[in-house]
Amino acid sequence: MDELLARAMHGVDPDAPGAFWQVFFNLMALVPWAALFWWSVVFVAVGAAIGWWRGRLTEGVVWALVLGPFGWLVVLAKPAKTRGGPPPLPR
Repeated sequence: MDELLARAMHGVDPDAPGAFWQVFFNLMALVPWAALFWWSVVFVAVGAAIGWWRGRLTEGVVWALVLGPFGWLVVLAKPAKTRGGPPPLPR
């Protein structure tokens, strides 16, 4: 924890008016943004595949965007949409 605090406070004067923003930007620089972006793309792609399979493509994408992999469970928990059209004729 001391190392993280030292990295957040690197080059920051605590008495300066913009100290909060400097600490904020120092912490944001520590976040692995590329990995977060690619994981989000994977989550949305899998959500789209599950949604397509269940007949709920848009819901699969939206739930995956909002909840990540937990959104997959939401789409899987809902019943699959039935295909439109009349029922088959009896023989």
